[in-house]
Amino acid sequence: MAAFLLGAVLLIVQPQIVPSRTAINSKAETSSQSAQRELLKKTSQKNDFKENIHSNGSCRQLPQTIIIGVRKGGTRALLEMLSLHPDIAAAESEVHFFDWEDHYRNGLQWYINQMPFSYPHQITVEKTPAYFTSPKVPERVYNMNQSMRLLLILRDPSERVLSDYTQVFYNHMQKHKPYPSIEQFLIKDGELNVDYKAINRSLYYIHMQNWLKYFPLDHIHIVDGDKLIKDPFPEVEKVERFLKLSPQINASNFYFNKTKGFYCLRDSGRERCLHESKGRAHPQIDTRLLEKLHEYFHEPNKKFFELVGRTFDWH
Repeated sequence: MAAFLLGAVLLIVQPQIVPSRTAINSKAETSSQSAQRELLKKTSQKNDFKENIHSNGSCRQLPQTIIIGVRKGGTRALLEMLSLHPDIAAAESEVHFFDWEDHYRNGLQWYINQMPFSYPHQITVEKTPAYFTSPKVPERVYNMNQSMRLLLILRDPSERVLSDYTQVFYNHMQKHKPYPSIEQFLIKDGELNVDYKAINRSLYYIHMQNWLKYFPLDHIHIVDGDKLIKDPFPEVEKVERFLKLSPQINASNFYFNKTKGFYCLRDSGRERCLHESKGRAHPQIDTRLLEKLHEYFHEPNKKFFELVGRTFDWH
């Protein structure tokens, strides 16, 4: 009997052996089980759960869907459009849990605290565009929930580079700080500066390879950001189907604002547009330099198309 009790104690206190990713996939846990296991590891206060439960029956919960990027691809627009659906509860701010070490060290309870209150039938969504290009993030998301549904919105890589520069340029202008011209970033010693971070962020196939190490392609839905700008409804329909949502968003929820030059949203008679920082005009750039940018991305784009089994209308 003593030997039996000793064996039982040893089974309880011995460290948990984490199986390989292949083993996990062959015997997959549900996302809720995985989330609860991780939550118990990170929770430090007994009243954490109580603070995340509302009297109306809603509660904060780990997201079941994350918009992982890409920066300047249209992530805010996509999140606002998804928020039209009654079964979506969206986090307002970019959380940066998986890519910022100071946040990640806080644990999953801190992450849950950043989520909106939602009802059991709703899907909680958060978006942080930097996730897509951060090497550590795919494994961290996988360790939290290997069943996560991921949304990735991409634009023509050259256009994304220009948008990336434009955002940083205006941020400096608002602070009355000078900022170099885009040519100074794009050209180095007479050649295209491939070390420019904005260019690296547009090498989609490199970052996608990292995500596909942990998630199958059918868990990652790619939204065409260029089409979302021109005609948002068909792209949003595809997202509804991917998330297995009932079709609640329709064409009447979108209208083109001629003053702003892009689509705005209409919800229960209330109209709203994205922040004025969206849709800014790109800087003028020499045609030959733009052609160099297009030529540089030609081969990486081809590799990306082969990787995901899909083509996009990019230069």
